[in-house]
Amino acid sequence: MKSEDVIFTAQGKRAGTIVSMSKSVAGAGTVQKAITEERAEFADREQRIYRHSCKILGGRKFLRQQLSSRSDVHFAIVRGIPYGSLLHLVAQMQELKEVDIVKVLGISARTLRRQSEAPDKPMPIDLASKTWLFAEILAKATEIFGSKEDAELWVSKPAMGLDGQRPIDLLQTVQGAELVNDFLGRLEYGVYT
Repeated sequence: MKSEDVIFTAQGKRAGTIVSMSKSVAGAGTVQKAITEERAEFADREQRIYRHSCKILGGRKFLRQQLSSRSDVHFAIVRGIPYGSLLHLVAQMQELKEVDIVKVLGISARTLRRQSEAPDKPMPIDLASKTWLFAEILAKATEIFGSKEDAELWVSKPAMGLDGQRPIDLLQTVQGAELVNDFLGRLEYGVYT
């Protein structure tokens, strides 16, 4: 092998690498654009779910402000969400039974009725957190199934992808709520099991 051939071969490889890299950079721009669009779509979806969750809990009448991030939700819960939000949620349910809702939230029906006398009283943090989580799951299910009634029906019926469990029964624990949330994500993308 002559030294000229080695130089030519090295230059040829480098030239090929430069062409390949420029194609990759062009492809990376397309990928970056797709990632940016996907993030924007995700953020829009999250905003819709937060708005709908707020609406389920009575909106500004009880929450004082529009919640648009996990941080907003956290601080609203810590500041105190009034029992009126929970009462509003229960009152607007058409397909879910009060007994199922109070079971999920870990309170008795008697306690719920007693709090109707003081709707401005703030809920304990753990109850407010469970109430928000329940509203958020309903909002996501509504987004996926297209109507609140269909979402309520889905939550109250056994689901194959949840080992035949009713989603509402799984919402009693954080771990069960994560299973339901993950399953809703799979349903959204067409993975049913």
